[in-house]
Amino acid sequence: MSEQETRYRSTRDLPSLHLLGTGTPMCAGCGGLEALHQIYDQLGERSLILNAAGCMTLLAVYPYTPFRGSWLYTAMASAPAGAQGARDALDILVAQGRLPPEEDLRVVVLTGDGSAYGMGLSATSGAIERGLDFLYIVYDNEGYANTGQQYSGATPHAALTATSRLGAGFPGEKKDLFAIWVAHRPAYAATVIGAEPLDLARKVEQALAIRGPKLLLALAPCPTGWDFDPQRTVEIGRLAVQTGVWPLKEYRDGQVVHTKVPRERKPVEDYLRTQGRFRHLFEPERQDALIAAWKARVGTYWASVET
Repeated sequence: MSEQETRYRSTRDLPSLHLLGTGTPMCAGCGGLEALHQIYDQLGERSLILNAAGCMTLLAVYPYTPFRGSWLYTAMASAPAGAQGARDALDILVAQGRLPPEEDLRVVVLTGDGSAYGMGLSATSGAIERGLDFLYIVYDNEGYANTGQQYSGATPHAALTATSRLGAGFPGEKKDLFAIWVAHRPAYAATVIGAEPLDLARKVEQALAIRGPKLLLALAPCPTGWDFDPQRTVEIGRLAVQTGVWPLKEYRDGQVVHTKVPRERKPVEDYLRTQGRFRHLFEPERQDALIAAWKARVGTYWASVET
């Protein structure tokens, strides 16, 4: 057995989650992997995934990958540009008769929020404007989780991160990436979460049936970065929806429709209390102003939806 094979097999002994039967290690309870696994069930092997550097980079260690389709790495900022090149190359091969149409591949970008909300936003905007036929999957764990959970453009207000550890936590606000995509008028855009598999599966089906730029934005509860027990990933995902913190919605044909409306929302505090990154809001002294601001932000959003 080669040294490389020995290292690969040894990963099976690690206390971590493995995808599709491979030895590739990921953090136990990863909400991004939870969503990606479900998406890939429908995406299948006739796909070419361009992976922007991030947590999911760990899914493929040459020459091994858990995916039956094709997989390419790109720098964090350039996955949509890579997707354009891949789509153009495939189209040329089909037009020249060198690739049978039935063997054509779906072009998929896979990114974390560091790329999607920040470093790769310019390239993404350009790809949407060009009408590129691609599926853009974001696992949003609300920070640069792969390098220690520094804050990103997706970090929510008051969250503790590696770069906002003092006082009230992150002073900024989470960007609305869904709204940014909708402003570009793409073919399709949707928010999803692995804890709501039926909603997710329907949206994947919708996206795969449409040509053009398509977004699947998945909230990805992160035990490591958010500081919670990995066995609570599904519970926290459901609370994000039930409290109204993570609205499930989709954009198609110029309209935004909410696909799961929590008519009797659970208290936002139920969601915040599950995570160590918000522990400072409750102890050693309760931060009423910050908690009230969270409640008001969620309440204002849903009031605008209901009117």
